[in-house]
Amino acid sequence: MKILRSFEDFIFEATSWLVFYPLTMWRIIRRPLATMDYSDREQSGPEERRYDDALSPPLLLLITIVLTNVIAMAAHVPRPEGASEMSRTILDSQENLALFRSLMFSLIPLVAATSLLHRQGKQISRQALQPPFYAQCYLAAPCAVFISLGGAILQRPDLPNVAGLVVMTGGAVWFLSVQTVWFSRKLATSRPKAALIALWAVVRATAYLLVIAAPVAMI
Repeated sequence: MKILRSFEDFIFEATSWLVFYPLTMWRIIRRPLATMDYSDREQSGPEERRYDDALSPPLLLLITIVLTNVIAMAAHVPRPEGASEMSRTILDSQENLALFRSLMFSLIPLVAATSLLHRQGKQISRQALQPPFYAQCYLAAPCAVFISLGGAILQRPDLPNVAGLVVMTGGAVWFLSVQTVWFSRKLATSRPKAALIALWAVVRATAYLLVIAAPVAMI
């Protein structure tokens, strides 16, 4: 009976994603800052009632990564030439690829959250880091869609590269714009200074990503 109840809970939870995934993603695109504020409020509520009318931010990001991987596979995006043994190990397994890309896209929320705490003069701890990290995961999910789809277009030789660049650039501009307003509100600072903070966080996250990805590409 316990197994059956667990299976019932799993079926309900998995099928509810069909409703809450597009609903949550639409809320982020339409009102990104309000959705991030919603995440902050949910962190202070009872654990069993958190994100009752939406998907939790890390779960939303993970599902987004899985969906973009499926789209890339369906579009027959070619594997990079001269892939290393470790790269092939990751690319040949959808589970490994989803996990690796989820960790990569989580770097931006992590760096942004730590930057916020540092500039607020707060000690970096798991309890203090979780609310801004979760809010940033909401923002990272649409960004992952733009970057992944743009990258898939760039890897297709039959599609114009300019289309992929436009998609990726549009996603980056949207992300940095929202990120700027978020830092401006959280730190009570001017938009130009907040824009520099947001840009510096993205640069640092990109540098960390390259540090991690470089050995993977060579080994």
